[in-house]
Amino acid sequence: MWLSFSGFASLPVIREELVVARAVITDQQLNSGSAISPASPGPLGLYVVMAGYFAAGWAGALVVVLALASPAVLVVATVRLVLRQQAAPVRGACSAIVLASCVLMAATSTQLAADAIPTWPLTALALGGVVALASGRVPPVVVILASAAMGPLLWRP
Repeated sequence: MWLSFSGFASLPVIREELVVARAVITDQQLNSGSAISPASPGPLGLYVVMAGYFAAGWAGALVVVLALASPAVLVVATVRLVLRQQAAPVRGACSAIVLASCVLMAATSTQLAADAIPTWPLTALALGGVVALASGRVPPVVVILASAAMGPLLWRP
C-alpha cells in the first residue's frame, strides 16, 4: 500500500518522539494503536496514523497520512534512477536498514512489554508465541488464533 513504508520499523522512533521526548501520547495509547493496526485492513504502518490521532485528533491523523504518503510517492522515481546506475550499494544499504530496524524493534519491544503484557501468564503466552514462530513449524495464523483464544482466559486485571 502507498501509505506504509515499513510496517512497525518506525515504532522505536515514534515511541521515542511521542511518548518519551514530548509526552503527547502514552505507552498504552501507542500499544493500542499498534494492536489495532494489524487487525484493520490496510498496511501495518497505519498504527502511526492512530498515534497522530491520539496526539492531535483528526488533524494529527491527517498530517501523518500526508507525511507517510509523500516519501513513498517521491522515492519511486528516485529508486528507479539509482537502480539503473548502482544496484549493489542500494541493496547493501537496504540490508543495513533492515538490520538496524530489527535491533530498534527489539529494544522498543522490551520497553513496551510491561504495559502490553502486564501479567506472568500473559508473558508466558507471548514468549510461547515467539518460540512457536521462531521454530518455523507453526504457521503465524495458528499462533494468532491460539493467542486470541487463550488471552482472555489468562487476563487478570
